[in-house]
Amino acid sequence: MTEAVMSDQEREELAQQVADAVEVYLLGLQAISRGEAAGAAVPLLLLEVSQLLLAGARLGVQVDFETVTRYQPDIGPDPDLDAMRLRLAAVLGDIDTYAHNFEPYDPATLPSQISDDLTIIATDVAVGLRHFRNGDASEALWWWQYSYLASWGTSACGVLSALHSVVAHDRLDRDIEGEVELIEAADELGDVLPGGLEGTALDAGTPRS
Repeated sequence: MTEAVMSDQEREELAQQVADAVEVYLLGLQAISRGEAAGAAVPLLLLEVSQLLLAGARLGVQVDFETVTRYQPDIGPDPDLDAMRLRLAAVLGDIDTYAHNFEPYDPATLPSQISDDLTIIATDVAVGLRHFRNGDASEALWWWQYSYLASWGTSACGVLSALHSVVAHDRLDRDIEGEVELIEAADELGDVLPGGLEGTALDAGTPRS
């Protein structure tokens, strides 16, 4: 269900909030790619993608934004983010490649790279940010909403799932401190209590369509 049509002030406020979220994502991605995360790259990437997806979800529930012209204004070439992509791939190492399910209602998955997807997302959202900085909030909102539904939202969901999996395994697959001693204690109790006692272990101008 979509929300009611927004007032001009509400649209401006939403555009500013999304622009802020996009700028935080872009700056955070650059910093992490330069190795400034001090061993916390994956959790911080999880946070950056989660916050950007929140902005995307706010766009997704709105009625379709409209613009005055059929063609996007020319804002120049896309930024060259290939160097950042390569740095992110180096930071992520062996966990860069993951299985991405592009369509949740189709069980098929394809190999993808977190570094590639983070960079694709950055390229997409940066377009809207440049429209916004050029004083065209309507164009920015249209582009952010359209690209969220058509492209970067899907990429971000896949990356979020991969990053969450890495963080979850890192936290939950550790050996429990003193696990051996706990098992021995449980065995001793099993010799006394009826039935024994079992221990458990927590095993980033185009025509409109």
